[in-house]
Amino acid sequence: MRQRGIHLQYSFESDGQRGADVHNPLFELLLAVEQHGSIRHAASALGASYRHVWGQLKHWEALLGEPLVSWTQGQPARLTPFALRLLWAERRARTRLTPHIEALRAELERVLADALDGSQQVLAMYASHDLALPALRELASAAQGLHIELRFAGSLDSLRALAAGRCLVAGFHVPRLVDGSPLFAAALKPLLKPGRHKLIGCMRRQQGLIVATGNPLGIAGVSDLARPGLRFVNRQRGSATRLLMDHLLDAAGIETAAGPLDRAEDSHVAVAAAVASGLADAGPGIEAAARQFGLGFVPLIEEDYFLVCLKEALEHPAVQRLREVLASAAWSDALSALPGYTPLRCGEVLSLTQALPWWRFRTPKPVAAQRP
Repeated sequence: MRQRGIHLQYSFESDGQRGADVHNPLFELLLAVEQHGSIRHAASALGASYRHVWGQLKHWEALLGEPLVSWTQGQPARLTPFALRLLWAERRARTRLTPHIEALRAELERVLADALDGSQQVLAMYASHDLALPALRELASAAQGLHIELRFAGSLDSLRALAAGRCLVAGFHVPRLVDGSPLFAAALKPLLKPGRHKLIGCMRRQQGLIVATGNPLGIAGVSDLARPGLRFVNRQRGSATRLLMDHLLDAAGIETAAGPLDRAEDSHVAVAAAVASGLADAGPGIEAAARQFGLGFVPLIEEDYFLVCLKEALEHPAVQRLREVLASAAWSDALSALPGYTPLRCGEVLSLTQALPWWRFRTPKPVAAQRP
């Protein structure tokens, strides 16, 4: 097979991008044909002529050495099996790399911001993957002149980045478990200290199982994940979503290390892409990721998403600007536009014991028996 190279490039534009959006004319063309069912309608959607789109299809077929579109007279145009595999493989790759693409984009945005205005406030943030945080970054830039250097990582890795001084603010989430969870307590206690760390209210979101459109397998909850042959894709170790699934699977009496439960993805959208492409029947994620791919969603539990910083960092100008953005009506509106999100004491400073009442920080010392 002839070797085919991959070239990457980027540009500065008047508008920004989010998520894993990466411009590529081949995949934009294939997606348009798939969605519209004809070359003429695809050309109209792309704002191009029929002749141009036809020429591009022939160009890509010659380059790749494979046919991309098939159709017969009077029938809608269809992507060939090769083109469908290529389209979904590229989409899965982009969604899997979303955290890294966002980090690269943030770094390049900072380069541009520093060149244009060296006095702009910059806030380094490591945070668990979330679909609302890119909107927060845009609001902060527009309303406060605050550039959030956003890097996605698992909740535990984000808290470790804060402890190591690699960021000023970290983002993590915990489920609303009235009786708490030994798994979450054991994971978070070494990384969060009452009095030293302060939480900032950010949002509440719905966690659940992402399933195929219409939920054809009738998955109703965690217990259904034990069905023989059901393909389950989990989240990576070190993420709070993985901790949540370990907690729920353990409560349901399902062995977490069994068979298909070992497959993992690094973000909510990567899980959704795996389900949408037919590689998995179900996986954990937020409702917004499921809706983004037109998939079904089985709610499991609400969770609170907090930002955290050191107590002394609350006086930092960048953190103060961040809190103002969080407390704004624009942030509440942005959350309301996403499925499964609601505001949560946005911008308020919270103590660990206040926000996590189920977390027993201190174990009472046993009372010594008195001698007779």
